[in-house]
Amino acid sequence: MDPLNRLKMLSSQMHLEPAEDALCPQHDRMDEVYISKAVMPNGQRIDLLKTLQTSVCERDCYYCPFRAGRDFRRTTLKPDVMASLFMEIHRAGAVDGIFLSSGIVAGGMFTQDKIIATAEILRKKLGYRGYMHLKIMPGAEHDQVVRTMQLADRVSVNLEAPNTQRLAKLAPLKEFTQELIQPLRWVEEIRTNSSPQQAWTGRWPSSVTQFVVGGSGESDLELLSTTEYLYRQLHLSRAYFSPFDPVEDTPLENLPPTPVIREHRLYQSSYLLRDYGFDLEELPFDPGGNLPTNVDPKLAWANTHLSEQPIDLNLADRRELLRVPGIGPKSASAILKARRISRLHEIGDLANIGVNPKRAAPFILLNGKRPAYQLTLL
Repeated sequence: MDPLNRLKMLSSQMHLEPAEDALCPQHDRMDEVYISKAVMPNGQRIDLLKTLQTSVCERDCYYCPFRAGRDFRRTTLKPDVMASLFMEIHRAGAVDGIFLSSGIVAGGMFTQDKIIATAEILRKKLGYRGYMHLKIMPGAEHDQVVRTMQLADRVSVNLEAPNTQRLAKLAPLKEFTQELIQPLRWVEEIRTNSSPQQAWTGRWPSSVTQFVVGGSGESDLELLSTTEYLYRQLHLSRAYFSPFDPVEDTPLENLPPTPVIREHRLYQSSYLLRDYGFDLEELPFDPGGNLPTNVDPKLAWANTHLSEQPIDLNLADRRELLRVPGIGPKSASAILKARRISRLHEIGDLANIGVNPKRAAPFILLNGKRPAYQLTLL
C-alpha cells in the first residue's frame, strides 16, 4: 500500500481542513487525509498535507465534531509513525509541506510535546528541510512555544471567538486570555527579544489565527476589533475566518450556517486593516456592528468620502492611493514609480500599470480633472 493510503487508513476518522491554510479541526471531511494548495509566508503556493496528531479530544467545544463524548472512532498516530509516513509521501512527490494540528489529550502541554516530537523527528532524524506549519495548543507552556517556533515556518493559535464572552458560547472549557492570547503574546515577545538564529531557517516563523464566524452571536465589529489588535500589537500575518456550519450531535447543531458572503466581507475588511492603512473606525459597520453584505467595505468607504472629493493620482501619497477602489499595494507602488518618469494623463494609462480603471474612475482626478470618459465606466 502506498504511504498516502496508509496514512488515510490509519487516520480514517481524522478531519483535515478544506480552507486554504486553515487552522482548526472543522467538520466536513471526517474520513480522509487532506492535501490542499496552501500559500507559504513568502507567497509561494505548495501542496500541503493537513493532518492531526490525534482525533481524540478531551475538550467539549460546542461546534466541533471531535468534542468529548461524541460517538465515533478516533485515531492517534505516534510521532515516529506520523513523521515516517509524511516523509514517504513527501519523497513520493505528493506533498511539499505539512500542517500538523491535534485534538487535546491529557492537557495542552502533553499534546504540544507530541507535536514537537513529530517535528523534531522530521527535522533532526529524517532531515526534512521543507515547510512546516505547527499548531500551538491551548495550555502550552512558554518553553514549548519557543521550541515549536524553532522548528516551524509558521505557527498558529486558534482564538475561535473574539473575546471571553463569545468563546464561552463556543468552547466553554477554553480560557481566552491565558490559554489562547497569551501564547500569541509569547510568540511576539520571542520574535522581538530572542535571536532568530535559534530558528531552523535563521528567522522566526510567522503567526496566524482563526475565528469561527457566526457560532456565538458575535458581530463583525467584535471580530475585527480583535483582528486589529492582533495585527497592530502582536504582528500576526493573517486572521482566518471560518464560517460556522452546524454539525450533527453537537450542542449547536440547530443553528443556521453562516453565509459565505459574511466570510468574504470579513476578509476584505481584514486586508484593509492589515495592508491598506484603514482604522477600525473607518469601516462601514451598521448600528448592530455588522458589515454590509451588498457592497465591499472599501467601495462603501469611497462612496461616502471620495465621490465628492476625488483623489488626484498625480499628487496623492501612497496612503491616499490605497483608499481608491481598484488600487492595491502593488498598483499603488506602480503609480508612484510611473510618476517619477511622467505624469499620468489618461485613464487608459492606469490599466497598463495594473489599476482597474472601471473601479477607480469615479474617485480620481488626473491633472486636477475627472477622467474624460468616467461616465461610460459607471
